[in-house]
Amino acid sequence: MALLAALLFALAGSASAWPHDGAGAASGLGRVAGGGRRYRDLAQRRLDSVRSSFGARRDLATSPAGARVYHVTDYGADPTGSADATDAINKAIADAFRPPSNGTMTGGIPDLGGAEVHLDGGTYLIKGPLTLPASGGGNFKIHSGSLRASDDFPTDGYLIELSAKSSTTRSYDYEYATLRDLLLDCGHRGGGVLVSNSLRVTLSNLYVVHFSSDGVAVRGGHETLIRGCFLGQHMTAGGDPGERTFSGTGIRLDGNDNSVSDVVVFAAGTGIMVTGGANSISGAHCYNKAAGFGGAGIYLKVPGATQTWISNCYLDYTGVVAEDPVLLHVSGSFFLGDANVVLKSVNGVAKAVQVTGNLFNGRDKGVDIVQLEGKFGTVEQVYVQQNGAMGMNVRSTAARGVVDGNGTDQWTLDFSEALLFPDRIGHVQYSLVAADGFPAHALQNVSGNRVVVATDKPVTATVHVMVDQNTD
Repeated sequence: MALLAALLFALAGSASAWPHDGAGAASGLGRVAGGGRRYRDLAQRRLDSVRSSFGARRDLATSPAGARVYHVTDYGADPTGSADATDAINKAIADAFRPPSNGTMTGGIPDLGGAEVHLDGGTYLIKGPLTLPASGGGNFKIHSGSLRASDDFPTDGYLIELSAKSSTTRSYDYEYATLRDLLLDCGHRGGGVLVSNSLRVTLSNLYVVHFSSDGVAVRGGHETLIRGCFLGQHMTAGGDPGERTFSGTGIRLDGNDNSVSDVVVFAAGTGIMVTGGANSISGAHCYNKAAGFGGAGIYLKVPGATQTWISNCYLDYTGVVAEDPVLLHVSGSFFLGDANVVLKSVNGVAKAVQVTGNLFNGRDKGVDIVQLEGKFGTVEQVYVQQNGAMGMNVRSTAARGVVDGNGTDQWTLDFSEALLFPDRIGHVQYSLVAADGFPAHALQNVSGNRVVVATDKPVTATVHVMVDQNTD
């Protein structure tokens, strides 16, 4: 109201200042009268515009022809969060899913023409999931507001569910859907967003809290982009005394070919759980339940078919766990507070694994930067190299060493404290530099990650050795 009053005052002042001659000639009076009417008309138009911007109800019957923006307040949704808005918002969604033409997208998905479900910057109480019509649709968005679960929200539901309830003949039900600029408060009863059998969905700038299951869950589908989001089972900025009991999952990827970038998981049992292959994770900051309390920042539960690359992430007291890793890349990431990479054996297989160029900062408690859990019988193309660490034990699949001898015929170098896998050296390269003479020498033994070089006679020499646990 203060803004309206100020606007009217300014307009009135401008009208009274309309130019006229000092003699008050008839022509001048006419100009004043005409100018005043114009200013009154201008003031009324501006007043109507300001009232509209402050939430005046739009008349659906007079909306511009072909408009594809559906304001949930026009359907009776209470933007103060006092009354249940579930039915009203679902009605807005249903109207948005009436395609404007016969155009279709992949597999016959109806093209909704960029329809928007606009939450008008309000906070809405939700007693049940917001669901999409089973008829399917693509090219639409839901944005700009807050959704809060009621005290009786179903514990197995999600606030927004991109999931068709009835079976269809399509491979995918929804395509090119965008959820953005939303705060989702799950009330410790369910999850935030479910993306199921959907294609090319973008979840952007979401703040998802108080979930008991998952902040975001992707089931099936293809090419979901999750970016610029904050997720926390509890509202905390670290050091929560109840951290040991955190149980939810920030992001769950039960599908292939998805991308997670620039997200923060600040409270959960597991930050990102991956059970599908060919997923990319970059720029993730996970400081959920610490590894010491049983948490994991990124858990790759895809034994034998990992196909995941993790880059430029910040694992904060909670690390990366990969079961039977095959085609796994971890690089350019920072691990704090003894957070590390754990390769967990299920069937004892590790193939095409690259853990390179990472930094680790620990607490001098003897924790390895890369740790094996269980025995691995099949190890091929596993490269753990060029990582830097302070306060933690550096483990690698390649190492080098040097040993001096004075009047001896045998040189032994033990790499068991440096190499990742026990009793596994695939390649050895050495050189012997003798102080005098040219003794005959040979690699005598390689076992238990120990290398023995021998000469045919005692000499004074220095032996340099490089070993690699791969054979190529």
